[in-house]
Amino acid sequence: MKRILFACALSLAAPAAWAAEKLPLSEISTYLNGLRTAKSPFTQINDDGSLSTGTLFLHRPGRARFEYDPPDEAAVVVGAGTVVIHDGKSNQPPESYPLRRTPLSIILAKRVDLDRANMVVAHGFDGTATVVTAQDPEHPDYGRIELMFTGDPVELRKWVIHDGGGGRTTVILGALETGIPLSGSLFTPYSGSGSTLDR
Repeated sequence: MKRILFACALSLAAPAAWAAEKLPLSEISTYLNGLRTAKSPFTQINDDGSLSTGTLFLHRPGRARFEYDPPDEAAVVVGAGTVVIHDGKSNQPPESYPLRRTPLSIILAKRVDLDRANMVVAHGFDGTATVVTAQDPEHPDYGRIELMFTGDPVELRKWVIHDGGGGRTTVILGALETGIPLSGSLFTPYSGSGSTLDR
């Protein structure tokens, strides 16, 4: 269950490759800083090749929720600087650890600055998407996050988490709804699944 947190991909229909070009880090930082709330269904590809599905709720800075569909019976809640993993199939209490120890903290930060020294370790273009690999410059052992963006307008399509133990997890999402009201209860560390949007 630990790797449930370590991925999220936002994948929409990409523009034609001929219209794309590598995005500067400053433009990507501006985009992420402007992304306040979002909701999207996702399909997660786990390190062992298995698949999970669910819904992502994002509320920057510092909050996220991954609700997994049955039969997983799980949720990962990020809030107040803590990651809490609920596994409905386990008899154990929820597991928690500091958000700062995960690469996800890079994009949930109050201010994203990809131009910060030693944060970005790779910045390229694959013909369709700009690919940025980032890590905590003070703690590279926490792992790294590989972000993929398309342009015109800038959209985050995918991220892949490479955790400190060598695992890799990817999650691909459907249509991304942004700028929507989200209930604060979604991000309460010990709230169960099934929370809803504010109406």
